[in-house]
Amino acid sequence: MKLLAEMFTMAPGNKDHHPALRCAVSVFVPLITLVLLDRLDLAIFASFGAFTGIYGRNEPHARRFGQQVRAGSLMVAVMLLAALTARAGAAFSLTPAETVWLQVAATTLVAGCCSLIVARWRLRPAGSLFHIFAFAAIASIPNQPPLWQCMLVAVATAVFALLVGMSSRLARSRRTPWVHPAAAPLSPAEKRTALLESTGYLVAAGAAGVLATLAGQQLGFGHNYWAMVAAVVPLVGHTTRHRVSRGLQRILGTAAGLVLLAGILLLQPAPWQTVLIIAACQFGAEMFIARQYLLAQVFVTPLALISTLLVVPAAPGLLLRDRIVDTVIGAAVGIAVVLAPTAWRRLRAARSLPA
Repeated sequence: MKLLAEMFTMAPGNKDHHPALRCAVSVFVPLITLVLLDRLDLAIFASFGAFTGIYGRNEPHARRFGQQVRAGSLMVAVMLLAALTARAGAAFSLTPAETVWLQVAATTLVAGCCSLIVARWRLRPAGSLFHIFAFAAIASIPNQPPLWQCMLVAVATAVFALLVGMSSRLARSRRTPWVHPAAAPLSPAEKRTALLESTGYLVAAGAAGVLATLAGQQLGFGHNYWAMVAAVVPLVGHTTRHRVSRGLQRILGTAAGLVLLAGILLLQPAPWQTVLIIAACQFGAEMFIARQYLLAQVFVTPLALISTLLVVPAAPGLLLRDRIVDTVIGAAVGIAVVLAPTAWRRLRAARSLPA
């Protein structure tokens, strides 16, 4: 009952409309610019570059600036590695199956490494979910635009998101002192925790990627990286119950989001209307991501899939099917990783009892 109550509880707001508006503007302006230039093939790089604005959402300006500079730099580096990985298949004459396994292995390494970097830099949101998503989505795109164009859009969007993040300094009433005290180094306990968390990200993402790939080859569905993204969702939280709750919320929110997406696709929006929808979903996601994860997923699901459709058109029905199947696989793996330590401790305790 506590688990169910937590899943449907709405936390109090904290001026969430401010960061939500910044994030919506950060993604809308670059995307509408690409629509006007007829370069939607670069849209995915703009979408992930705009993730820079997600970090440091309620921090004072100086601390927000520092977090977003680091977050944007890391995201751009991840996108560069993803673009290079996408080209590796052709460069080394890999078969499609070998290319998929290369992407799974590379995404797994990104999951663990970025989790460590984010912890070292004390970035918020914590974890490497966004980096897994960005790397795998870009690495899986065939026939990419020239690399310099991809990176130009990624860097320009990250810089724009950084400027939007600082825009509230123009209002004297909202300006905060430009004070950025040096961050204390991680304590030995924090380093140990960061290493354990990165191991969890490595195991969860890798296991979900392997299972989704094998199942997809047998059953004929794709987008295995959605399972890898869903697998790391339950790893964020202070208690086991909260982590399990996040995994279940991911599944339920995705199912509700797919219903919303189906309604949107029935309207067959034009590209400029699609960009408006993406911005609206980004606003909705940021409004609720810190307050009610299930509700936030209702906006995250169409946001992710519509962004994918802008770059790689696909049959909507197949896309919806892949999303829910991969989400269930990933969330189940993530919950299993969360529960494994507790199960192992109980098993050891049971074995130590006298017969």
